[in-house]
Amino acid sequence: MRATNLPLTSSSLNYFAVAVTLEEITDQNREAVLALRVAPGQERFVSSVEDSLAAVADYPQANPWYRAVFASGEPGPVGFVMMSWNCEPQPPEIIGPYLLWKLLIDQRYQGRGYAAAVVRQIAELVRAEGATELLTSYVPEDDWFAGFCQRLGFVPTGEYDNTGEVITRLALPSA
Repeated sequence: MRATNLPLTSSSLNYFAVAVTLEEITDQNREAVLALRVAPGQERFVSSVEDSLAAVADYPQANPWYRAVFASGEPGPVGFVMMSWNCEPQPPEIIGPYLLWKLLIDQRYQGRGYAAAVVRQIAELVRAEGATELLTSYVPEDDWFAGFCQRLGFVPTGEYDNTGEVITRLALPSA
């Protein structure tokens, strides 16, 4: 089995050495975070950072938690991640309690393992909070993200959110 096909389990969470840090968006990094862009053709699947931050105001009941993604050796942020953090689920609009809501890696930094490193770090953070699962969703036509989720061990739940996105679940075994 190739390493890229390993499910995200407690033994594979630290398999790869790509290092990312999740940092608050500040006055010093806000402009660079807002400038992050996905590759052409991905815009229909991934909302911009600006649109994602607007959703924070629209859905306060989702307990939005968001961070800039930084990678060692890179001059600025490489991505953005947003979660519903320990919210009260209100399906199909609010999925939770822990939902990986937004994940954007800038087009200049894609293909380097940063997205998987972010998911591994998020999984560890929510596991430390006592969560037994991490949810995410994807547009059914987004074959790349569907495969990415599958490679990390996410499994479709058979449910859809209010926009028709497929909801997937990653079991988080206790450490």
